[in-house]
This record gives sequence, C-alpha cells and structure tokens, in this order.
Amino acid sequence: MAGRLRAPAIAGAEPAAKPGPARASQNPPTKSATQRPIVPSATVTARALIAVIAIMTFLAGITIGAVSAVSNVAAEWTADIAREATIEIKPGDGLDIEAALAKAVELAKATPGVAGAQALDPAATSKLLEPWLGTGLDLANLPVPRLVTVTLAGTADAQTLPALRAELARQVPSATLDDHRVWAERLATTTRTAMAIGLAVLALVATATVLCVTVATRAAVDAARFVVEVLHFVGARDTFIVSEFQRHFLTVGLKGAAIGGGAAIALFFLGSTLPSWLSFDQQIDTLVGAMTIDARGYGGIVGVAVLVALVTTLTSRLTVYRTLRGIS
Repeated sequence: MAGRLRAPAIAGAEPAAKPGPARASQNPPTKSATQRPIVPSATVTARALIAVIAIMTFLAGITIGAVSAVSNVAAEWTADIAREATIEIKPGDGLDIEAALAKAVELAKATPGVAGAQALDPAATSKLLEPWLGTGLDLANLPVPRLVTVTLAGTADAQTLPALRAELARQVPSATLDDHRVWAERLATTTRTAMAIGLAVLALVATATVLCVTVATRAAVDAARFVVEVLHFVGARDTFIVSEFQRHFLTVGLKGAAIGGGAAIALFFLGSTLPSWLSFDQQIDTLVGAMTIDARGYGGIVGVAVLVALVTTLTSRLTVYRTLRGIS
C-alpha cells in the first residue's frame, strides 16, 4: 500500500518539474533593453540639428563655390591680359599719326616674342568711346589717342616688352606702351580679397557649427543622463557610451551635410546650365557665367560637407567625454 501511495506522488512530481520550461515556451524573450539606442534618433532636437547643419554646409558650399568662380575668372582675365599689350600714340602738332601707327606696328612685329600687332582704325576707336562720348564721333576734330594692340607669343620672356618699349621711345617718341600691369595687380588683389573673405566665412561657419553641436550634445546627454549614469556606475566603459553618442551625431552630421552640400552643388549647376537652356542673350549669359565652377569647385563643396560632418562628430565626442568626467 505504501508502494501504491508513493507511485502517485512520483507521478505527480514529474509534471511539477516541467512548468518552468512550459512557461518559457509560452512567453518568448523580449528584446533586451541594452539593445535600444541610448540617444533616440527621431527627436525634435535631432531634426533641428540636421536643419542647422544643412544651412551651415550650404553657406560654406556657396562660399567655396564663389571663391572658386572668382579665382577662375581672375585667372582667365590675368592670362588674357598677360598675352596682350597696348601701344598708345598721342596726337601732337606736326605729327603724322598714320605714319606713327605704321611705324609702331612695324617695330612691334619685329620684336622677338611678339606674335602680332594691329592698329585700330577710326571706326574701332569710335566704338570704344561710344559708352562715354556717344555715337557719330569725328575723330579728325578730337585729340583722341590711337591704339595698337600687341599680341605676345608663347616664346615671350621678361625682356620682350622692355625691348619694345625702348625701340618705341627711340623711334616713335609720341608712343607709350601699356603692359596692363595695373589691371593684373588689381585682379590679383581682388582674388586674394575674395579668398580671405571666403576663409573668414568658413571660420564663422565652423565656429557656429561647433557651438550648435555642443549645445545639442549636452541636451542629448541631459535627456539620457539617467541611463548614462547607470551605465557609468555599473562599469560601462566611457568608450562604449561615447561611441553611442558619436554614432548618433555622425548620422546627423552626414544627413545635414549631404542636404546642404547637395543644395549648393545644385545651385551652381543650375546657374551654369540655365542660361543655355532658357536661351538668354550673351550679356545675361556672361553675367550668370560668373557662377560657373570647375571640378575643383565641386570637389571643394564635397570636401566642406565631409569636414562639417567630421566637425560634428568630433565635437560631440569631446563634449560627451567632458560630461562623463563631470559625472565621475
């Protein structure tokens, strides 16, 4: 009888040992809380920071593109100016100006390093003066200087223009040679000024980006301060906590930089292609053509976008490290 009593007890013990696994199979494990990001990505602060970074990148890209466009135009103008010179012959008492023009052209063509020389006829000279004196000019009654355009060859050296100037002074005393050095210096000054302004704007954009990211990082750390403190006090390494924030702000920086840099590239691309699409006249096309940039300009905009994303990431990293040292 005792055996019969023990048998049910043993039989009942077997199902009693299985409820644990049975309940585990009925309630599958949920996602661990440690797998959730410390810094949520879809927040108002994150979206606002993306917008700010996009605006900063757009301004920096516009600056880089403008500096590149100005440099390209200045380089083209400087090259054109360096390839040409002008001989000016002033009318005087008893001077046969036509003979002086012919002599100046002959001396210029005979100078080594000169590719060609041509005297401007009265019609061409009148056209040059139309913006100031109007049409219908009679140059015979006006003491207007006559001009000879001199084109330099690729073999011209530093002695070409001084040699021509010396010959003109000896054989055509009323002639003066203008090598356009003043205009070249002005273009060089303009280019340096534009580059200085561009660097100043980039410095301001970088400063504003660092400040915005610093404030946003501190706000994110404060919002997740309880989680950060718990992870810090239970032994989580600072590198783990920092990497979570750094990954978040790297994503934010890349999104904002891509939007701003893409907008800047699109603006310059449309500025260089719209005139031909809309069949503008040559004057408007030339004015808008100042916005045209080359591959280096576009590369500069992409480089600025990458730089803004890196500045965002490094700023957030340093800010989180300082905050963790304060918690310690």
